[in-house]
Amino acid sequence: MVIELLLALGIGAGLFGVGLYGALSQTNLVMIMMGVELMLAAALVNLVAFWRYLHPEAMSGQMFVLIVMTVMAVEMAVGFGVAIARFRSRGSVEMEEARELKG
Repeated sequence: MVIELLLALGIGAGLFGVGLYGALSQTNLVMIMMGVELMLAAALVNLVAFWRYLHPEAMSGQMFVLIVMTVMAVEMAVGFGVAIARFRSRGSVEMEEARELKG
């Protein structure tokens, strides 16, 4: 059981690292959002691994995963809405060109 936990945590750490690299190294808004989604997915993998290892009979872990997945979907919908609005008004979704969005 411990080996499965370590494998899941390793996969989660790998996903988080790839997502962090993707979010910090890209200038395109869509690619940054994909990196953030990978980081959230890695957090979910780790959450499920710990939940399964510590409390396999409890259903609270499954409900929390569903809530986080819903938040991920809403975040992507809002992010893509902003990207589409930005592309329609300026013709680009590059973050370097979005300096005028500061409040």
